[in-house]
Amino acid sequence: MRHSRRVNHLGRTSTHRKAMLSNMASSLIMHKRISTTVAKAKALRKYVEPLLTKSKKDDTHSRRVVFAYLQDKNAVTELFRTISPKIADRPGGYTRILHTGFRIGDTAEMCIIELVDFNENYSQNKGAQKAVAKATRRGGRRSKKSETTASAETTATETQAVETAEEVTVENNTIEQNSVEEVQNVETENQPQTTEVTEPQTPEEPTVAQQEPSQSTEEQSDKVE
Repeated sequence: MRHSRRVNHLGRTSTHRKAMLSNMASSLIMHKRISTTVAKAKALRKYVEPLLTKSKKDDTHSRRVVFAYLQDKNAVTELFRTISPKIADRPGGYTRILHTGFRIGDTAEMCIIELVDFNENYSQNKGAQKAVAKATRRGGRRSKKSETTASAETTATETQAVETAEEVTVENNTIEQNSVEEVQNVETENQPQTTEVTEPQTPEEPTVAQQEPSQSTEEQSDKVE
């Protein structure tokens, strides 16, 4: 039973465990992220985060305390020069554990432990997700004033949208009319001017109906004689 077992011994002696966590902390400070098992990552988080808090105060005493744990001058200088300015405004929670699956062979649960402020892609995605706030029922009831103001704002925006749409339609209609008139003017200008040619008038020949009366009159004169 796990009664008051607050320290995970990780199957190692005390000296072995301290040396391993010291080396892992130095690697995390130098490379900003390392891959290990979930049990070791949780133990490392408890080991390294107090050192990161200690590095916010850059003085000789803090450097000596951190060096007593890390036993690596390069890691100490990297911690106080590069990491300390970036985590100055963060009140704890300097590391992040990302689960990556299981190891082939013994199926140990693997993960990546990294410094939060040095993974810019992950922090940008989280910021974009927070910007799109999701409405929940636990937010409490809104007051009547806030609801009325929100409804008034929505109606105002809707009326503005309708007015702008009407203005756009009127402008489009005027543009279309102007374009049609311009096309008609261009067509009339391009049409060739035709001149009417008058044909010379020829004397009309007498028709048969007009000749017959003359013949009838001659016959009547012959009969009279």
